[in-house]
Amino acid sequence: MASVNSRSGFCNSNSTFYSKRTPIPLPPNPSLDVTTFISSQAHRGRIAFIDASTGQNLTFSELWRAVESVSDCLSEIGIRKGHVVLLLSPNSILFPVVCLSVMSLGAIITTTNPLNTSNEIAKQIKDSNPVLAFTTAQLLPKIAAAAKKLPIVLMDEERVDSVGEVRRLAEMMKKEPSGNRVKEQVDQDDTATLLYSSGTTGMSKGVISSHRNLIAMVQTIVNRFGSDDGEQRFICTVPMFHIYGLAAFATGLLAYGSTIIVLSKFEMHEMMSSIGKYQATCLPLVPPILVAMVNGADQIKAKYDLSSLHTVLCGGAPLSKEVTEGFAEKYPTVKILQGYGLTESTGIGASTDTVEESRRYGTAGKLSASMEGRIVDPVTGQILGPNQTGELWLKGPSIMKGYFSNEEATSSTLDSEGWLRTGDLCYIDEDGFIFVVDRLKELIKYKGYQVAPAELEALLLTHPEITDAAVIPFPDKEVGQFPMAYVVRKTGSSLSEKSIMEFVAKQVAPYKRIRKVAFVSSIPKNPSGKILRKDLIKLATSNSKL
Repeated sequence: MASVNSRSGFCNSNSTFYSKRTPIPLPPNPSLDVTTFISSQAHRGRIAFIDASTGQNLTFSELWRAVESVSDCLSEIGIRKGHVVLLLSPNSILFPVVCLSVMSLGAIITTTNPLNTSNEIAKQIKDSNPVLAFTTAQLLPKIAAAAKKLPIVLMDEERVDSVGEVRRLAEMMKKEPSGNRVKEQVDQDDTATLLYSSGTTGMSKGVISSHRNLIAMVQTIVNRFGSDDGEQRFICTVPMFHIYGLAAFATGLLAYGSTIIVLSKFEMHEMMSSIGKYQATCLPLVPPILVAMVNGADQIKAKYDLSSLHTVLCGGAPLSKEVTEGFAEKYPTVKILQGYGLTESTGIGASTDTVEESRRYGTAGKLSASMEGRIVDPVTGQILGPNQTGELWLKGPSIMKGYFSNEEATSSTLDSEGWLRTGDLCYIDEDGFIFVVDRLKELIKYKGYQVAPAELEALLLTHPEITDAAVIPFPDKEVGQFPMAYVVRKTGSSLSEKSIMEFVAKQVAPYKRIRKVAFVSSIPKNPSGKILRKDLIKLATSNSKL
């Protein structure tokens, strides 16, 4: 491939961008499950997981013994390759034990958000058809309401008024591994996880990831951190039921020997005090938390010991120049690295791996190792070159197999050659950095012009009296849609609708102007920090007063 540009990674002959990272070695043995792959990696780590609130921990040897015991018990009760097992639990040091045990049998893990209603859980159960569920005593009523007859394993010791036969994970973990269970052959191509994508743009769909997808993701994570010597300690507040949390904390970082300090849910004070208490070195988070750390920096630094912290990993949405610079100024010894990915790409697609790369403000990073990218004009389908904006398509070893029992959704997202249409409007610059302009489905169509909400949101956030903002399409008979802004004013500000519209109008083309403003106390976001535009559109179009 002589025609690949060494700076951008762009190849003229097939209009494809190639990753400039060292390619990831994938294990040649086709019969390998991700659990066996991770447990066979050599490292110097001793403690795998620490429960932040109790201090209880699991060493690596205890973890792998527990996985062996639980796999044996699951095999005894008839769990086989291809069976689906549901996991409904907040973050805990036992969450990975369940995932790794299920996957080692060739069974499939499907996770669900503890905040989901029993109706939402019932939908996922109906779609994925699990044969067993792991949950906690507190969440048991939700599963019981969603599926009366589903056998249950409880992950905690609390007493429950028994609903039929309930097994306990603690008992399973105590069992002596027998070493004589039926071992079915698990191939890298077999399905390992069935995660339901966040559905910010429509109905939630089950994403099928294979063992190979997860192994590729583990390799990428290990390569990304592998150059650091010494023991890394990660704080885990990101939900493990989400691909970001599952990829990093229940699988990827274990191969690297890191210690993971688990918080059952995100709480700012607990997160900050755990950094000092456990001498954490790395803090993965989502943009809203990073913004809170910048805004409250003086109080945070006065109250907590953050001396051990050297890296913040941010994913979920790109960071603005203001936030990145503000963070660097307030926390000069901590570097920010960013990542971009989707459930459909097993959590990774691009990242910034050094401080220098992160200084490209607003970038989502460079293509991950062994990943290929294309920029495709969403209207004409033409494949574009560097610095041209279109939909980002990705191809590589971590791209999903498809959506679960949904051929139509699969064929509209994955093409016959294995390219994943991300639904993100992006461009790749002359140095191979990806910039996300917006979600394709969220573009506002004003008189045929396309307006990107993210661009207007970034602009609004530069106003000294605005703390947060979201822009949505507002339906209009004359023009189709026009941009409407939801704005959170700084405390004490009496900023008016008119002055906001004028502030934006001075800086953008006429078709991008904001033509309606509503003030709110906060912008609704999902756990990974994405703005829930659907909720705001509903609010705006139902004419309800806030």
